[in-house]
Amino acid sequence: MVALNRYYKITKFYDFLKSTAIKGGITIAVVLALFVFLEYYFLDTRAMLDALVNNYSRESILGVFYISETILGLLPPEIFIAWSAKMSHPWIYLSVLATLSYLGGITAYYLGTLTFKIKSVKAYLENKIAVHIKNLRKWGSVFVVVGALLPLPHSIVSFACGLIKYNFKHYLLWALFRFLRFYIYGLAIFSVV
Repeated sequence: MVALNRYYKITKFYDFLKSTAIKGGITIAVVLALFVFLEYYFLDTRAMLDALVNNYSRESILGVFYISETILGLLPPEIFIAWSAKMSHPWIYLSVLATLSYLGGITAYYLGTLTFKIKSVKAYLENKIAVHIKNLRKWGSVFVVVGALLPLPHSIVSFACGLIKYNFKHYLLWALFRFLRFYIYGLAIFSVV
C-alpha cells in the first residue's frame, strides 16, 4: 500500500485526480444551475416532455439518443431520462437508454480506433501529445468512470479511449458505470417530473 501511494505521488496521479474532481464538480454545479435557471424562467419541461411523448415514436427518440451518445453526446441524456419518466414503464425505458448509451460508447470507441489509423492523426498523436497518451493509458480507468458518471459527453471519452488504444476489456468494464449514472439520475429526475 505504501509503495502504491508513493507511485501515485511520483506520477502525480493525486494531482490529476484532484484537478479532475474539481473540474467535474464545477461542471456539475454549472449544469444544474443552468437547468434550474432555465426551468424557472424560460422552460416548461412538462409541456416539452408531453410534446415528445405525443409527437414522436419511441423508436425515433431512441434512435436519436443512440446517435447522440455515439457522436459527441450532442443532446443531454437527462432529457431522455425525463422522457422515459413519461412512459408506461419508466424503469424499463431507463434501462434501454442506459444500454443504448453503453453501446453508443462502444461505437464511439471503435470510431476512435478507426480515426487512429489515419496516418496524419497517428503521427500527430505520437509526436505532439505522447506524454498525455501515456498518462491516459495509465489512468484511463479514471477517465472512463468520470465520463460514465458525470455530465461530460461519454462519447468523447469513449472516442478518446479508442484513439489512444486504451485496453478494450478495461474500457468495457469501467464504462459499466454508465448504468449507475442513469439509475441515479433516474431516481432524481423521476421524483421531479
